[in-house]
Amino acid sequence: MAPVAVAPAAHAQLTREAMALRDFGEELDYAATAPDFVGLAVAVVKDGKIALVKTYGVRDAGGTQKVTPDTVFRLASLSKGFAGTLAAIEAKNGKLDLSTKAVSIVPQLKMRTSAATEAITLEDVLSHRSGLPPYAYDNLLEAGTAPLDILSKYNTVKLTCAPGECFTYQNTMFNIIAPAIEKASGNSYAEELRRYIIDPLGLTTTTVGKAGLTSTGNWARPHRRKGDIWYAVPVTDPYYKVPAAGGVNSSINDLAKWMIAQMGERPDVLADDVLDNAHRKRISTPSESARTRSLKLPVKSTAYGLGWRTYDYAGHKLINHSGSVEGYFAQIAWLPESRNGIVVLSNTRGSRATKIVPAWLDYELKLPKNDWFRMEDLIIAASPNPATVSGE
Repeated sequence: MAPVAVAPAAHAQLTREAMALRDFGEELDYAATAPDFVGLAVAVVKDGKIALVKTYGVRDAGGTQKVTPDTVFRLASLSKGFAGTLAAIEAKNGKLDLSTKAVSIVPQLKMRTSAATEAITLEDVLSHRSGLPPYAYDNLLEAGTAPLDILSKYNTVKLTCAPGECFTYQNTMFNIIAPAIEKASGNSYAEELRRYIIDPLGLTTTTVGKAGLTSTGNWARPHRRKGDIWYAVPVTDPYYKVPAAGGVNSSINDLAKWMIAQMGERPDVLADDVLDNAHRKRISTPSESARTRSLKLPVKSTAYGLGWRTYDYAGHKLINHSGSVEGYFAQIAWLPESRNGIVVLSNTRGSRATKIVPAWLDYELKLPKNDWFRMEDLIIAASPNPATVSGE
């Protein structure tokens, strides 16, 4: 009787999973009607395979060109996962040593003390363990200062901790891995990324740099909000100047393939030891833990590897990263135990975009359902006589 009993149970489990995915899709459809979005693309992977792709809206506010699965968005800091993985590949190939001193790659680097300058390794760079205050001199990067010139200005900055001892998120410092890979390989950073990741994985819409975004005939313009109206704004340059930290562009189709490879489904391109090296926890991230608590996420602890974050999310391991730059938001997250995950791309930075991943995780992990999107707020706000009005 055992086989007879097992088959219906397995069938019921598949049915429950299918229903959960359907229910999530319907909630996403509803959330996408909120005025937080101009264009949106979402992909869900189940058991290492694409299970759902949804696109909404248009590439340019007021336009008619719809977002498609191949529409290209800026990834912002999702670029860091590409950099960390490429560094792990170069290390496996014997070209790159992650214990190399960063100053030997970029002699412009000057910290407050010579000891601190000499202490920082490429592994520290990739795991945000430089000791600098968070986002050190991003304001100079945004004002147009060349990244290498910024490195020499760190000698005036008081350190938060000694290098290697704490997590402080960086962009300009993180990008040191780009010239390190160029020195090790003899190729440009973009060429190495294409050689080892983009082409082998068949990422046909993935590029590096501003020209890679704007040269395609199918790309989502960035948007800024003024009152209730979204309007397109020019693509900004600064974070393209630090390509390892924020210079990659891609589509939802390509990012689904990328996430599947990160799950270990493409060992011909990303070997298990490469993924283990990239994902392995290097430093706990108490600032991220505090942020997730403020968002009421069921996160117990957080850590950082090589361009990747790891959460204990309701007792489950979740590997993830978010990216945000003027006019764009991106997020990738997956559960390595089940090989289920989600990718989100938006050409606005509306707050509801950030709620898509936790909404999916409620369904995926069978957690108590939270009202992440708060669509009722929109209904109340649109009502001619909302409950909060005094009547005077």
